[in-house]
Formats: sequence, structure tokens, C-alpha cells
Amino acid sequence: MKIEGTYQLRVPRARVYAALTDPDVLRRCIPGCESLERTGDYAYAATMKAGVGAIKGVFKGNVRLEDMRPPEHYRIVVEGKGAPGFLKGAGEFDLEERGDSTTIAYTGDVQVGGTIAGVGQRMIQATAKMMASQFFTALEAEAKSSPDTPPPKHGFFRTVLRWISGWLR
Repeated sequence: MKIEGTYQLRVPRARVYAALTDPDVLRRCIPGCESLERTGDYAYAATMKAGVGAIKGVFKGNVRLEDMRPPEHYRIVVEGKGAPGFLKGAGEFDLEERGDSTTIAYTGDVQVGGTIAGVGQRMIQATAKMMASQFFTALEAEAKSSPDTPPPKHGFFRTVLRWISGWLR
């Protein structure tokens, strides 16, 4: 299954790239991420609660960042499995600076199997788009925050409010 899209963040590219490669920021921004622990250079063990429709569960897996070209590009490779099934995928992030903003173009290819695959490709794609929107909205809040202040709080309702306020600008 292919996943692709673009997202514009009102933050300079260097700050966005730094946030995208910081495991603490990623842990806070990825919807359902419970842990993201370093296992090597740009390699992490992850635990995440996720689901599609009524099928939900905990997934454990690995995340690797590859082909890094700061501040414009990197590739992410993900593998995970849990009670609802498994997922394997890879994605590319390309960052383009536009004034004080950054446009992120992302493409990915994901394979899912097990019970979770039974909900159908449309439902999985809709869930993936919703999670991407939540992720990028939280990422923008993180990249805008100052290193001197505590990280912003995230959660479904805070993310929705940030997303709505972004549309109103």
C-alpha cells in the first residue's frame, strides 16, 4: 500500500529536520508511541499502541533512519508486530524550505498482515492519513518550542485544536 502527501510547517527547515531526528520529539509526536529507545546510531526499539477501526493492540518493533542528508532528506524503515498483526514499511521525507516555512513531502510503502489487514486498504489509508496529520501537527508545535521551555503537551484534543487553528490562519 502506498502512502504519500505533503505538509507545511511554519518553522524553518533546520529546526524541522532536528525535530524529525530527535527520538524524544518523535516519541512525543507519534500517535500512540509508548517508547522509543536507542539501540544504535539512528536505530530504535519502539512500542506503540495503534489500531484500525475496532482492531487495536500494542505493536513492538524497530525503527531505522537511513540515507540522511541534513537538512533536506532522510528515509525511515519500520518493522513491527503485535497481536493484531504485523507491519513493514519504508518512507522518504523530503524537506523544502520556503521562507520561514518548511514543506515536507513524504512517500511510503507499507505492508500489513494478520487481523489488521482484514479491515481493508481504504480504512488503513484513512487511518494512516489521520495519524500523519496528528504527527505533523504535533511536530510543528515541538519545532516551534524553545529549548529553554518544557516540551508542549500532546494528546488527541490538543492536536485537533492545533490542527484547526492552523487551518484558520
